[in-house]
Amino acid sequence: MTDPLLDLDMLDFTKGGGLVTVVTQDARTGAVLMVAHADREALDATQRTGEMHYRSRTRGLWHKGATSGHVQRVVSLTADCDHDAVLALVIPAGPACHDGTTSCFRDSALGAEALSVLDATIAQRQGALTNGAGSSYTQRLLADRNLRLKKLGEEAVELATACVDGDRARAVEETADLVYHALVALRAVGGSLDDVRQCLANRAQPRLAPTGAAERER
Repeated sequence: MTDPLLDLDMLDFTKGGGLVTVVTQDARTGAVLMVAHADREALDATQRTGEMHYRSRTRGLWHKGATSGHVQRVVSLTADCDHDAVLALVIPAGPACHDGTTSCFRDSALGAEALSVLDATIAQRQGALTNGAGSSYTQRLLADRNLRLKKLGEEAVELATACVDGDRARAVEETADLVYHALVALRAVGGSLDDVRQCLANRAQPRLAPTGAAERER
């Protein structure tokens, strides 16, 4: 990795006795995967290799996934306001926890992972289509443009009706149905949940006012 992701000189290693806390998060799902520690050597190795390295008080310097193959490819490293903690956004190649689960924080990861699991299942169903046909409901939707567009419209109307009625429970269920059908329709035209995430991330970026706009508002 030629360009450093983080200026290590800005970190305060003294507070933690030479260590900083690292919160590792899945860059695609937003799920918090694990919390560990790193020293300067570990973070330097992380930036050189592009894969997460940590410092354990018992194991010393360790490369995540060196034995299991479940490496964590670094997307970004960001220091907190006190410069004694680092948020690491990664693309994991497998489970983060030593017991084989995706995250060490099981319950908190479920919601973030649910959409990713759904999108991956839809992609798998699409890949398993034979001659444009399949036996599952998802495959029937993927193979039949008119059917999936009809269902997409029906689910949208049902959600709107639930909202008009003020029925929270039904609105939640209908939203889940609409999201599913929307992801199927999106996959059918070559899109994915990651594309939606990127679109939302782009929209969330602060927009600079056009030149002269600030002056006109005064």
